Amino acid sequence: MFNPTRRNRNIGTENQGFGQNNKLKISIPYGTLLSFYERIEKYQKEIRVINDHEFLFVVEETRENSIHSCSVNDLVKIIQQIPSEDYGNLKFIILRQSKRKEEIISSVWGRLVYSYEFENEYFPAIILDTIDLNKKIIWPRKQSIEDQKEFERLKKDGHIFNENKREFIADLKPNPSRNTQLYRTLLHEFGHYVHYLEVVERPGNEDEEHELKEARNDFYFSLPKVEKEKFAHKYADNLKARLLQEKIIPFEYL
Repeated sequence: MFNPTRRNRNIGTENQGFGQNNKLKISIPYGTLLSFYERIEKYQKEIRVINDHEFLFVVEETRENSIHSCSVNDLVKIIQQIPSEDYGNLKFIILRQSKRKEEIISSVWGRLVYSYEFENEYFPAIILDTIDLNKKIIWPRKQSIEDQKEFERLKKDGHIFNENKREFIADLKPNPSRNTQLYRTLLHEFGHYVHYLEVVERPGNEDEEHELKEARNDFYFSLPKVEKEKFAHKYADNLKARLLQEKIIPFEYL
């Protein structure tokens, strides 16, 4: 199967582009080519078939004071509402325990990985990181337009910010974090994948030349980050609005 992202599976992910002069770096153990988000330990697996599509949920054991804000059942209920044609080849849903150093350098709610290696298989994956209840969300007072939009989204999720002279600070709490990851992050990462499908996969056919698909793939990964974020936000916002209108969300922890 054509899979050019195996040439560089970090391209287009949060693992690309961090400050090269930062002395605090995420270490890569000798003898492994796995990215830091592929190195998971002490996990449980669960296969779920959703709308005739098989997903593999991988739940990594959490450390003290860290939680997975969403259960597998929570995620299944949301994924059931996503059009099945938007699943593509996406298979892995990873609930991952992030390392402390990663939380400092590359803290994210979640990420899409276009080719994720797990137990010698390669498939697209959505990763949702744990919530460390000892940590805080720190948001600068000086914000770009996109920062302002995300700040408003976080407040709508239920995060309560206190203001000082330089920044806004909120404690990480289970319920608002669940709102962020379940009703926004999951849909947002699906939006990124649907964008990839629309640009790379859907325009082609089985008989086309290899170079044509590779060219579309290169074009997608050359798109500005702001353009990809705009597509993913729109996809997530539209789907969330429908789920709210149909009173499918919010729902209690399953």
